[in-house]
Amino acid sequence: MSVFETVEVTEVPAGAKVLDVREDYEWVEGHVTGALHIPMNEVPERLAELDPDEDTYVICRSGGRSAQVAAWLSAQGYTVFNIAGGSGAWLEAGLPMASENGLEPNVR
Repeated sequence: MSVFETVEVTEVPAGAKVLDVREDYEWVEGHVTGALHIPMNEVPERLAELDPDEDTYVICRSGGRSAQVAAWLSAQGYTVFNIAGGSGAWLEAGLPMASENGLEPNVR
């Protein structure tokens, strides 16, 4: 059974392990500073990059894909939290973001 909580962006602790499951083109435009990027469809094959003993906060654009990944990871025994509102809410809250394209971080 998969059990996970959904938390607001303001509830993510400083220094938390954030897993961004968006596509490459989304990541390049803007992402949580320090996040780990594993696109949703690659999570099963890259599972070894995650620590089952560490809380993981999963984020996407708006919260849908991250909820799916959080449910799957939870079923695998990981302690996960879905970030409500995703990267859009993170950006709106003025929380630290970076981009890979040299422009101001953006979420679309």
